[in-house]
Amino acid sequence: MHSKGMSGLPTGYRIGELAGITGLTPDTLRFYERRGLLDHPPRSRGRFRIYDPSAVERIRFIKRAQALGFTLDEIHELIRFNGTGGLRRCIRVRELLRTHLDKLDVMLADLTAFRETLTTALAQCERAIDTKNASACPVIELTPN
Repeated sequence: MHSKGMSGLPTGYRIGELAGITGLTPDTLRFYERRGLLDHPPRSRGRFRIYDPSAVERIRFIKRAQALGFTLDEIHELIRFNGTGGLRRCIRVRELLRTHLDKLDVMLADLTAFRETLTTALAQCERAIDTKNASACPVIELTPN
């Protein structure tokens, strides 16, 4: 920690220090500020941002939410509940998770259908190769221009 309070103990992190701790870049931290995901920190006399130690936990929350598939807009919405919300926040998280699961189910169905298409195409190629009857690829016929 860089800055020191009245007791002489560190009270915050400069942007580079916070970036190092969290694995984010200073540009990402500034972007999070602009998006309202991080509070705008006070500045030192030298005009350096001095982030409160709680910013580390906020960033960990953001990363966890992103890992669950939440968008930054959704994360911003959840952050607004910070310290309040309780049941309301939990209900909203449940709604978002259900929405993400529904989207995932559609994606999985699409991927399964695509896998079946690829399996059929592979079988056509294998047959053509095995029978040495492949004057042209049976899957992708090239036609002269």
